[in-house]
Amino acid sequence: MQKKIIKVNDRMQQGYTYELTEPIGKNFDPQFKPMLTPQEMLELGVFGGVYMRDCTEEFPKEWFAKARLQDSSSSERNPDLNYFKVNASQPLSVWRKKGWIHPDDPRGWFQWYCRYYLGRRCSDDARQIKRWKAINRHIYQIKYNCRPGDPSCRPVQRQALLHWAYDSRKF
Repeated sequence: MQKKIIKVNDRMQQGYTYELTEPIGKNFDPQFKPMLTPQEMLELGVFGGVYMRDCTEEFPKEWFAKARLQDSSSSERNPDLNYFKVNASQPLSVWRKKGWIHPDDPRGWFQWYCRYYLGRRCSDDARQIKRWKAINRHIYQIKYNCRPGDPSCRPVQRQALLHWAYDSRKF
């Protein structure tokens, strides 16, 4: 694979560059097994349709062809654009306060995942994969409390799982 350099200049990051060292969607850490691709997540509806609207140039155009996004004039999340029609997001300020944001990925985990999926590998990978694995506690709560195939049971937890590339429609 020929290595490629990505240059980022968007609302939250200017002059940032990174190198793609792996083929797109391949060679993941063996502990990291997301159920959904970034494109699938965007098409299903995540983050109220306001996430990553200004950085579409960084990622493959097909990721955004059917993405459930608001137009750029709106700054408020729209839960109706989320797959489960609920808000399951905390403000970025909460993520910053808790120390969950790495300087390379100022938008958080999903930005990290998009870049990881593209083929970037970085010093923050192990931490982000550990965070992803910790979210699976919600899977057990859904399995314990909900009938299989009942998407109306625990929609906030289901939407939160979707934000982390888990597909609760499959359990």
